[in-house]
Amino acid sequence: MTEVYQKIEQLREELNYHNHKYYVLDSPEISDYDFDMKLRELQALEEKYPEYQDLNSPTQRVGGSITKNFPTITHEYRMYSLSNAYSKEELFEWIERVEKSVGEAEYFCELKFDGASISLIYENGILKYGVTRGDGFMGDEITNNVKTIRSIPLKITKPYPEKFHIRGEIILSIKAFQDINAEREELGLEPFMNPRNTASGSLKLQDSAEVAKRGLQAFMYNVAGVNLPFDTQENMLLQARKWGFKVPDTTRKCKNIDEILAFIEYWDTERNNLPYEIDGVVIKVNSIAQQDELGYTAKSPRWAIAYKFKAEQAFTELKSISYQVGRTGAITPVANLEPVLLAGTTVKRASLHNADIIEKLDVRIGDIVVVEKGGEIIPKIVDVDLMQRPLNAEKVEFIHECPECKTLLIRKEGEAAHYCPNEDGCPPQIKGRIEHFVSRKAMDIESIGAETIALMYNNGLVNNIADLYRLKKEDLLPLERMAEKSAQNIITSVENSKQMPFSKVLYGLGIRYVGETVAKKITKVYATIDSLMEASQEDLEAIDTIGVRIAESVKEYFSKGEHRQLIADLKSFGLQMEQEQEELLSQKLENQTFLFTGKLTAFTRDEAKDLVEKNGGKIVSSVSKNLNNLVVGEKAGSKLKKAESLGTVKILTEQEFLDLIK
Repeated sequence: MTEVYQKIEQLREELNYHNHKYYVLDSPEISDYDFDMKLRELQALEEKYPEYQDLNSPTQRVGGSITKNFPTITHEYRMYSLSNAYSKEELFEWIERVEKSVGEAEYFCELKFDGASISLIYENGILKYGVTRGDGFMGDEITNNVKTIRSIPLKITKPYPEKFHIRGEIILSIKAFQDINAEREELGLEPFMNPRNTASGSLKLQDSAEVAKRGLQAFMYNVAGVNLPFDTQENMLLQARKWGFKVPDTTRKCKNIDEILAFIEYWDTERNNLPYEIDGVVIKVNSIAQQDELGYTAKSPRWAIAYKFKAEQAFTELKSISYQVGRTGAITPVANLEPVLLAGTTVKRASLHNADIIEKLDVRIGDIVVVEKGGEIIPKIVDVDLMQRPLNAEKVEFIHECPECKTLLIRKEGEAAHYCPNEDGCPPQIKGRIEHFVSRKAMDIESIGAETIALMYNNGLVNNIADLYRLKKEDLLPLERMAEKSAQNIITSVENSKQMPFSKVLYGLGIRYVGETVAKKITKVYATIDSLMEASQEDLEAIDTIGVRIAESVKEYFSKGEHRQLIADLKSFGLQMEQEQEELLSQKLENQTFLFTGKLTAFTRDEAKDLVEKNGGKIVSSVSKNLNNLVVGEKAGSKLKKAESLGTVKILTEQEFLDLIK
């Protein structure tokens, strides 16, 4: 080892140490000047001796690489969103659901940072990738930009798993945000609106040197992987801190609802003294085993919930109400407002949700209304200032006809929304279903967007999704702004979409309540469209996480003759109506259903599900008459008691389950 290399390694070690002390522990030991001098010395040596370059050197944090396009990466472990609670009552209900499923639980409370979600992948202790949340299934790879964030370690300390994913939030402190805006105003540029959007936008800058100047921080809160060295959420964060990640000390372990509420109440006030923005508190079940048992819905973990602080509100005048028709026929009333600044953005429109909300608020045209960002995303009207109501305020009567096709609206019992039942003749519904069908998560027909669909519909070329496969290039060429290359791209994209798997086709049909995850679950059990169309509602309800509402919707969809004709048409065009099945290990569990409860030690829950399905069995989501076998781990709770009370469910240990498939 040469003397030069030794000096380079010494400087790297020193800079990593001081970087961690300053940006993670907030306890610097040397001045900024001394740090910069050491960094300059290292840069000079690396430039002079390029054979000693290292992608994980502290000099990489200053940026300088240019990224024109950010490649898309599929998340190995899906990044779910959190369900929200806006009141103590909703929090009580969540805790009741948790403890009904797993018995007594301990909780861990963390602050909910208002920033941009990130997933960092480490292999052999080195940062391999940084990926945005994206849609939860796939995100953009922004590794070069992530490396400029000094609170993210490029290497971590041993011992560590061979590979793991650590998730967190990229934030911008209030001071850093103010400094950026002060500089922009000096340059005569428009100031940014809020720290959250600025942090998110900064991550996608093409020049990583510009990202480095923004002063972004990363707070980590979750680790995903195999054989991880912790059994609770609390220990997970302690381990992350030992590895060198920035983990806030603003957390608390809570034994009951009173302690949780005390934590929420404290931070609802104290958040104003934090150097960064938060918008709530996240409450998690502390035990990882109980988290595994609770599992996930199609969108969020059942073992965590975000309690959102009261949103920022503003007063403004309601000018008028218009009505939008969604692709499912749902009618949404939209308030047209006098523009008002709210949570960093100018709001001109807000949701009024449905007729019940309008009636409950007694909102009238001309009223001064209270607008807030529901969940900090969609503006909504939450109240009316009756003291300022003008004498000529006009009472709102919900429409009786579809604003687009004039069909009489219907309202199903137990549902809040009005619907236009003319699904095959109402333009927004037809166009909306086609837009859904061609979207990235469905058939991914890139060359067709909303404008093109509108053009094709208005010119009589498409009236349903099957019509896409009847298109010819000569049909498209007469359309406005349609060149030959664009027309050919559409024909090619439509043809290529015939290779998309059955689960994508099912999702693309736009059956109410059948999202991407639900479609995958259904096609795992019903591998062909024919078997699915003939399945009973009871059979559908037995599928893991599929409830009554989804089962009813699927049955209703396939009961209609026009939908069966649509399926026949799509089949004739060559779309995939059969799921490629993984090769089974055996049929030993054929016609048998299984559910796992308690802390599993012989395998993970995902491995258990995989073993059942690969041996011909099915997983169900709850203890009912559809359950044949309950596999019980340590500290099994209410599911075991219910199964015993039924008397028809076979109770198995983990080893007894393994013996079944030997």
